[in-house]
Amino acid sequence: MILGIGLTSCSTAGTEKFTVAQLATYDGKNGNKAYIAVSGKVYDVTNVGEWNNGSHQGVSAGMDLTQVIGDAPHGKLVLDNLKIVGTLTK
Repeated sequence: MILGIGLTSCSTAGTEKFTVAQLATYDGKNGNKAYIAVSGKVYDVTNVGEWNNGSHQGVSAGMDLTQVIGDAPHGKLVLDNLKIVGTLTK
């Protein structure tokens, strides 16, 4: 367990490109995968227990969280343990 949140996998760079609209479909609800974006990278949080049903501490999956990650108690360090599935495009 890393950072006390049950993450043990290593990052793997993905090559898929996501628009904001495409990312929004990965909201973790109704069987959808849960993806988040931070600083242009898209991460898979589908199997992270704290992201149950696409929500974590009042934040929803399927969004660019670049502006809010700094306020999280764990900061950006937790991202090092998530799988990168692609990049966020404008």
